[in-house]
Amino acid sequence: MTTAPTTPSAPTATATPRTAPAAPRFDTKIAVIVRDDLAVWQKLNVTAFLASGIAHASGDIMGKRYEDASGHDYLALLREPVLCYTADAGALTRTHARALSRAVPTALYTADMFTTGNDDDNRAAVRAVTADDLDLVGLAVYGPRGIVDKITKGLKLHG
Repeated sequence: MTTAPTTPSAPTATATPRTAPAAPRFDTKIAVIVRDDLAVWQKLNVTAFLASGIAHASGDIMGKRYEDASGHDYLALLREPVLCYTADAGALTRTHARALSRAVPTALYTADMFTTGNDDDNRAAVRAVTADDLDLVGLAVYGPRGIVDKITKGLKLHG
């Protein structure tokens, strides 16, 4: 006598759903602000450059290196989430002034940097312009949560 194969039963209503563990709340915050009128490739480029600058904000901002189950090693990433905001030119200028007045680690990207081809020329382009006259297309700030919240107050999350 043969028996028919059995099929797995569907989960019952009493099964406990799996939930992700609560994310830790960090005392610090990372915010990237990008000007809203840039082309998509420019927004992505600026965000990548700004995140690389923030990676140097403090000795403990980076997490640990990654390793997959096959033993391949990967670079460390920022240890906490990065909030990405969008702003028009005026809001970006105000945000820059707020960041400078609070003396938090700040990375910047200016429109002039799109025309250069290397890091030396990028630094020269920034050095040639006073802080009030920078043609900002992006900023990143890192600092205590409450201070970064004040710096980014009124900005919209990028969507």
